[in-house]
Amino acid sequence: MRGVRPFALVLAVSACGAVPAPDTQDDLSVQSRAISSATLFGPPRPYAPARSNAQIAQDILELGFRLESGREIPQFSRFEGPVALRLTGQVPPLAEIETDRLIARLRSEAGLDVRRVSGAAQITIEFVPRAAMRRLVPAASCFVLPNVASWDEFRAAPRADHLDWAVIAERQKALVVAPADATVQEMRDCLHEEVAQALGPLNDLYRIGETVMNDDNFQTALTGFDMLVLRAWNHPDLQPGMTRAEVGARLPAILAQLNPRSGASRSLALDPIPTPRAWTDAIENSLAASNRRRSFAFAQAALRIALDQDWQDERLAFSLFLAARFAPPGQGEEALDALISAASIYSARPGGEVPRAHVELHLAAQALASGQYPIVLRLTENAMGPARRSENGALLSSLMLLRAQALERMGRVTEAETLRRDAMPFAIFGFGSERAADDRRDEIAALIRQ
Repeated sequence: MRGVRPFALVLAVSACGAVPAPDTQDDLSVQSRAISSATLFGPPRPYAPARSNAQIAQDILELGFRLESGREIPQFSRFEGPVALRLTGQVPPLAEIETDRLIARLRSEAGLDVRRVSGAAQITIEFVPRAAMRRLVPAASCFVLPNVASWDEFRAAPRADHLDWAVIAERQKALVVAPADATVQEMRDCLHEEVAQALGPLNDLYRIGETVMNDDNFQTALTGFDMLVLRAWNHPDLQPGMTRAEVGARLPAILAQLNPRSGASRSLALDPIPTPRAWTDAIENSLAASNRRRSFAFAQAALRIALDQDWQDERLAFSLFLAARFAPPGQGEEALDALISAASIYSARPGGEVPRAHVELHLAAQALASGQYPIVLRLTENAMGPARRSENGALLSSLMLLRAQALERMGRVTEAETLRRDAMPFAIFGFGSERAADDRRDEIAALIRQ
């Protein structure tokens, strides 16, 4: 389930997880000027999985045999045979193009027999107005359900027993519910994560930075790690109904076959202990709190737990990141130190390029506000490559606009204006309209006046 898009203009500029829905029908019509991810970013270039096969095997078991609520799933489940997928509801502009691009990736990178149809299908993607979604499921921007084929069917019995993933072995049908009035990027992000979970594991894990199945929302399009997990999950040596132990016994051979270059991957210390619920609750409360003071208090609680657990992974880095984002104005130096520490942790983690780019966005914003323009150029140059490869238009355009502002202050006005023009298509893709893109440009310009 892709959670509420949490990042607002906190600290300096957002980490680009928050892509607000357009407020008016005029804004919705502007979205039709956006162009597809294929046109913006070219052929997919996901980062290859960087973890060892031993770690990936553990990751798959934790992703596949536990729900996000923490409930255990007793048996392995998936679709068997070819999978048909259809779009229905208030289908937004570019949804068909983005879906077809996703299907092409699933076929070529994960080896899955998936096709889009107009009739009956195993997976239905229904686009529903955001307001209607939130009346029924307030905490999610999109989600996937088993054993239903329409929003109306789910709405008629939202707590029915047949909606329990934990009792399913062979999947027969699934419903992906996505907002009809989202930005193109959020619509694309929902398609990637929810379709992947319909076809593979259902859980999200904060400790894995190289996957969309992480509620930090740093990764937005399916990664090389995700495609390997899907390929392994649908391997013929696994069958619906297997226990966790049975799947675990077969995964080493499956991954050795699918990922023979694992020997070159960075090894991690295996951590078999599930993340404490208290830490997850503190993170979620920090992101959902109604004011910055409460967000900071919850972020500090999460950071204390991470330090007590002696973590050195994404959970500590994300705790530091949130503590910095929500730090009171008088704790600027502490916030900067926390961001630097988070960037260092992400740099040492497999697949850490994209999470680090989000941290560098905040570091660049602080450097811009303090007049350190060469540092802005260095940070944005380092982060723009991962932002482009992960196909994150909101992140990439924000980095470009930060860089343009620094160039302008250094007297390189022509370069700055060219960069702002180049950023506009990515900003419309990420933020939803030209007006929203202009608002982001103005927010970044205002950093110098703070």
